[in-house]
Amino acid sequence: MTFSLQSLGLTFDPNTLAGALELGGLFLAVGLVLHLIVGRLFGFLVAHDKDGRIDRLTAVFLKRMVQVLVWVFVATLYAKTVPALDRMGTALLASVSIASVVIGLAAQNTLSNLIAGISLVIYRPFRIGDRIQITAPTGLETGTVEDVTLGYTRLKTYDNRRIVLSNSLISNQIMVNLTAVEPRVMALVPVSIGYGSDIDRARAVVLELAEAHPLAEEVVGCPVTMLGGSSVDFTLRVWCKDAGDAATLRYDLLEQIKKRFDAEGIEIPYAWQNVVLHRPEKGSQRPRQEHEDRPQHKHDHPGQESP
Repeated sequence: MTFSLQSLGLTFDPNTLAGALELGGLFLAVGLVLHLIVGRLFGFLVAHDKDGRIDRLTAVFLKRMVQVLVWVFVATLYAKTVPALDRMGTALLASVSIASVVIGLAAQNTLSNLIAGISLVIYRPFRIGDRIQITAPTGLETGTVEDVTLGYTRLKTYDNRRIVLSNSLISNQIMVNLTAVEPRVMALVPVSIGYGSDIDRARAVVLELAEAHPLAEEVVGCPVTMLGGSSVDFTLRVWCKDAGDAATLRYDLLEQIKKRFDAEGIEIPYAWQNVVLHRPEKGSQRPRQEHEDRPQHKHDHPGQESP
């Protein structure tokens, strides 16, 4: 059989090695053109979707699926055109049961990721651009979904790291979509004062700093949440625009509260250990040690025993 393009004056004989290679180059060029056409078509549809009716996650996943199918079609057509490859394919079909088992075992993870990716597209627990929180091999990670491929999902963290997770891992993990429904996030700022400090004065200082912060949208309150072993614990609650603003506000207020408490004379207690040495009594082998754990107050000095 001879494959020819008479209009271009090209003739390929797939029965020869040279003809098969030349024909392979032609099919490769056709595949690249179709690949680019599919990519441009999906890009055009997403770019001109002014109403947001096309989900970007679905569009990206379908684009890659169609591009893979294009290459499968081109490869199959090329194999049917070259007699040697056609005969090889027929021989492989005779042992398809053994081949399917071997390929299935080898591509188990790949197929699992592919099926999980299809599940993510169908159920859409998140979209491209959403901020999600998920347990990764590196620990609890929070990032923005940048891309979803046939096998993997890529996240961008706040410190500009890229985390690549398999789709099967994401499907089997409990995730928190921080963008879903309402992007607002409540910042929780822990504050502790000593038992000798004025609770009302300390709360007024904390609320004043929170109200003055530019990233605070709504200050909910600052109730006492615990009476600890050495401190009275508050939790400041402030609504912010998103998770990024909430983290920034928390770090800013912790520093401002420490400086303001120092200026106001409001004590922030911290625990320390006081070691008391006793002189050995007659007949004893070694001195006894007693350990006393108690909070450090501003009038105490490490190494000095308080009365």
